Amino acid sequence: MTNPLTADPQLVAWMTDIRRSIHQYPELALQEFRTAEYVSGKLTELAISHKKGIAGTGIVAFIGEKKNSARAVALRADMDALPIREKTGLPFSSQNAGIMHACGHDGHMAMLLGAAALLKKQPQQLPGRVVLLFQPAEEDEGGAEKMIAAGVLAGVDAIFGGHIERHFGVGEIAVQPGIICAFTDEFQIIIRGPGGHAAKPHESVDCIVAASFLVASLQTLVSRETNPVFPAVVTVGKIHGGTATNIIADQVVLEGTIRTTHAEAREKIFASLRRMVQAVQELYGTETELTLTAGYPPVINDPVISDMAREAARQTVGENGVKSQPYPSLGGEDFSFYLKKMPGCFVRFGARRDDLPNANAHSPIFDFDERVLPIGAEFLARSALLFLQQAAQG
Repeated sequence: MTNPLTADPQLVAWMTDIRRSIHQYPELALQEFRTAEYVSGKLTELAISHKKGIAGTGIVAFIGEKKNSARAVALRADMDALPIREKTGLPFSSQNAGIMHACGHDGHMAMLLGAAALLKKQPQQLPGRVVLLFQPAEEDEGGAEKMIAAGVLAGVDAIFGGHIERHFGVGEIAVQPGIICAFTDEFQIIIRGPGGHAAKPHESVDCIVAASFLVASLQTLVSRETNPVFPAVVTVGKIHGGTATNIIADQVVLEGTIRTTHAEAREKIFASLRRMVQAVQELYGTETELTLTAGYPPVINDPVISDMAREAARQTVGENGVKSQPYPSLGGEDFSFYLKKMPGCFVRFGARRDDLPNANAHSPIFDFDERVLPIGAEFLARSALLFLQQAAQG
């Protein structure tokens, strides 16, 4: 007898078509209007009740009833793409210039729709409610917070989600309790001086020299000032200064990110960064201005819900396919905001393609093995059903 939570070839083809259709028309954070309409159409095709326009472009859908003491569980997929010009050469490459699904969110939506299809055809009535969250703006703007503010977690008791990951092979799911993703704070440093003629540096203050010194010095925040048992990264991602070759710049702007997994390391780096910026001002005679912007909190998986996720993974890919993530990623993920409200688990779906270059997320040549789609769908459906069944048993 066929397991009702196993994707048949027809459903696999349906999910693959969804992934490719969404991939062709990527949209940036809070601009996912076409994507939302497409997802809404697929939910209608499945006869699943849903609401559009949540937090702007988000969708919340419902399967099953929450009667009396029955519980509810949420499953989440992100919707937004990145400002990247695609270079994959895929026949379904992006048709929106300069925008690309380079992080697998197109696959996540296909998986969640697949999970919805599997749950809809359950032979027995669900012992509770499954809430499907199609969330905008994961890459930027903190769409999870906006969805929460719109009330999508009302009555929900736990949440599951996952991310396509090329560090693992197809048929592998990584499940790990505790911290698995980092704080994603940002900084901006402005260095100002009077500027002047390039031939007369002694009559001015060279902000580019001061900025160059600071960029090199910032690397010691991790190598010499952070406890080495705490993973951390400080990266300057943008630098802008100067207008001509014969002019000493009167301003340089540095922007970057600080990734940490422990509050102690985070606060230490913040304090040291403030000290260094002030020291550059005194050393070079510039004016400096530092702005620190808090990003996403770390993803911290609940141990009990992680056990359920591990069992759902075992049922999906077998014991040998269930992997651990022993070290936290220094990437960020706004699924963390959901986990501040309720217990949940965020996993990694192996999707490495050995025939492709080693291009991971956010690369213009990023792609993944589409055989992961039914695996993700089955895992999400099983996770939801396991939670509701265990909750019903008390």
